Amino acid sequence: MPSAESKTPLKGIPGWLALLGVLIAIGPLSIDMYLPSFPMVELALGGRPGSVEFTLASFFIGLTLGQLFYGPLSDRFGRKPPLYFGLALYTLASISCALAPSIPLLTFGRFLQGLGGCAGIIIPSAIVRDRCSARESARAFSLLMLVMGLAPILAPLLGGWILIGWSWRGIFCVLASFGSACLIAIRLGLTESHDTTHESPLRLKAVILNYGHLLMNKAFLGYALGGGLAMSGMFAYIAGSPFVLIKLYNVSPQNYGWFFGVNAFGLIASSQINAHLLKRFPATFLLRRALWIPAITGILLLFLAFTGLISLPWFVICFFCFVASLGCIIPNATASALATHGQQAGTAAALASALQFFFATLAGAMVGLMHDGSGRPLATVMGVCGIGAWVCHRLLVSHHETVPSNEAKIQENSI
Repeated sequence: MPSAESKTPLKGIPGWLALLGVLIAIGPLSIDMYLPSFPMVELALGGRPGSVEFTLASFFIGLTLGQLFYGPLSDRFGRKPPLYFGLALYTLASISCALAPSIPLLTFGRFLQGLGGCAGIIIPSAIVRDRCSARESARAFSLLMLVMGLAPILAPLLGGWILIGWSWRGIFCVLASFGSACLIAIRLGLTESHDTTHESPLRLKAVILNYGHLLMNKAFLGYALGGGLAMSGMFAYIAGSPFVLIKLYNVSPQNYGWFFGVNAFGLIASSQINAHLLKRFPATFLLRRALWIPAITGILLLFLAFTGLISLPWFVICFFCFVASLGCIIPNATASALATHGQQAGTAAALASALQFFFATLAGAMVGLMHDGSGRPLATVMGVCGIGAWVCHRLLVSHHETVPSNEAKIQENSI
């Protein structure tokens, strides 16, 4: 167990953190790589307009449900065994998606893909908490946002080029190969970070009680909902932007990736600014300031949507501001939510992430259900998510903290 290194400051990007970045890339690659293929999949499988968006929603459902199981399992049996199972399931599900003959079967395959792939998304958060203090965790998550930013830049571009040389089925073949490579990488390059010697036997009642205690913790819930609703706005953008940009504003599938890349660059830049600011300010202080950005952007989107003034330039500006703000929001919200739950980091990380993806599922589904041939549904859902993130954090957390010095004392006591 790497207990000796668990509280040492991060210097550069250690090998274990780089490997976690590779695992976390499963999320954006699985979501973003096939976005340019939405119109092609709909045509090839005979789906009705808006039906392909539900394959994205089913992936989020799998992510949400799976995390609730992987978290307690990783606390009881260690971090690596659930990773093995989840990545194996992800690889097999990716193959089934590549062979799917209809939209319903593709939707089910995406559900299984999410059910397996979420192990590579949630367990790295617990590993970071195993090895790092609360403030160092926020810095580690900011470094991991490099992957969360680079993957959305590269994934749609790669997906667009696969469509030229192969087909949309080839995208899922590439994802299956990536899942296999991750399995080999964790077997050879990742050491166990959680000591299970004194863990009690896993019982369903205890798991449910642990989740109940977390849900009753107002601070935990405020951090989880603040970060979760903000991230839901990004997933609404992911679900709705192929239609808005490709069909509504005639952006080619190949050029779509560049629009996506600009927003991902903003995500990368803000996450690295956040990592620098964490040397001076607590994560809680930075989070409260950053949540103003999606809230203001959300108000603007709602105003433009309901006045009929929404247009491509406004969409591009709002997309950038909303997505870029997440580079500061997600690392700080995650680290703050896990700060006082070290021994149950897997369970706490699972619940926080499950809440995030639950709202992401709703956001993606609402974009599809509200489909009316315009950009109004996407603007509305993103607006509600941005405002809701600020409101939840404000009501559940912000009254505890007023100035940076007080927040620093609070965070030091929680550690």
